[in-house]
Amino acid sequence: MNQQIIESIELQEWLSTPAGRYLMDWEISQFDRTVSDIFGFHALQLGLPSLDALRSNRMPHKWHAEVAHAMHADERLKSAEHTDFTKDSNKANDHGTDKKYAVVIDSRALPFPDQSLDLILLPHCLETSPDPHATLREVERVLVPEGRIVISGLNPISLWGMHQRRVNIYQRLGFKSSFLPQRGDFIGYWRLRDWLKLLSFEVEGGRFGCYRPALKTENWLNRFAWMDKAGDRWWPILGSVYFLVAVKRVRGMKMLGPVWKRPHSLSAAPIPSINSSSINPGTSAGSVNSLEISNALKSTST
Repeated sequence: MNQQIIESIELQEWLSTPAGRYLMDWEISQFDRTVSDIFGFHALQLGLPSLDALRSNRMPHKWHAEVAHAMHADERLKSAEHTDFTKDSNKANDHGTDKKYAVVIDSRALPFPDQSLDLILLPHCLETSPDPHATLREVERVLVPEGRIVISGLNPISLWGMHQRRVNIYQRLGFKSSFLPQRGDFIGYWRLRDWLKLLSFEVEGGRFGCYRPALKTENWLNRFAWMDKAGDRWWPILGSVYFLVAVKRVRGMKMLGPVWKRPHSLSAAPIPSINSSSINPGTSAGSVNSLEISNALKSTST
């Protein structure tokens, strides 16, 4: 991943923009629809504390964790004591952000035992991770068999992705303008599916959304609201954000009992029979046999 990208706009700050609220409205509807039917005992949301993606889930134990890497963990812990992500109360309450995150952890070393969680949500967590492969390996480790992982991320093959690539070129030339957060890097939808397949995950379903152009004002975004329905029908893979659900599959073994040897069946020995048609009437089988024996002896003596 590109670790030299300038962090000009933080993700939390960008989510308060009109485009960020537009994205959060779509994502919270997808999370509510998906996690409401996932059952278990323990659920974890990694990253994006301003989005309460577990609000419709009915598991008894749920945690919201802020992701901080080793070099920034101390700074995040200090800021967690004073940070309130509900500054914009009229917008925050709509997404259930009345709770602060409970823990600050490193996504590459989750403090959970093996096979202890039933559900893990990764809203834009892999994009900001310095090692998304290690994050996915940790998620696979702590998930129980048949546990589920729900991932949302920005699609590089979209109007927003193409706009961001153009902005990156402008920044190299000295222009300071950006639309999306500069922290992290995009991970393609099909690329992510390949990563999950290598970790024995089975993708249950995926969906794209947010087809409107990269516009900064709410009025202009509303003018292109018709593109959401049109894009969902005519160019579904070009949505600015994707949503993916996968299941951890563990191939089990079937124990076979001892194979008992079957007793060999005794085959009947062949019994010679005498053709009754060659025996003259009135001649017994014993006399015929004695004549044949005597003839055989004479032939051998001569």
